[in-house]
Amino acid sequence: MTTKFTPDHEYIRVEGSTGIVGITPYAQNALGDIVFVELPSVGKVLKKGDEAAVVESVKAASEIYAPVSGTVTEVNAELSGNPGLINSDPEASGWIYKIAISQAGELDGLLDDAAYADLTK
Repeated sequence: MTTKFTPDHEYIRVEGSTGIVGITPYAQNALGDIVFVELPSVGKVLKKGDEAAVVESVKAASEIYAPVSGTVTEVNAELSGNPGLINSDPEASGWIYKIAISQAGELDGLLDDAAYADLTK
């Protein structure tokens, strides 16, 4: 399992040909209390950089972009009733959606742990 990051603070945890996408602890901390999540539709085809979801906090609304191209296969329905999961556990129970990766080579352009740590210093 590999985790990569975007400069916009999304993560993608890669398991085979599926990516699990959410926002990083850094991003959720900057946003503050998450009060609403607009989830993508299952079956939605995304290109890298497309808007996939929206996370609203008490401070602002923030678009969540697709880190890679693919098709949404699942959304975290728990977030509809409990958007605060993103605050309490952004990298596990607070994931936003899963994507069937169609262009695996796009992962190479994302940040690894060290590069993301440098970005958020």
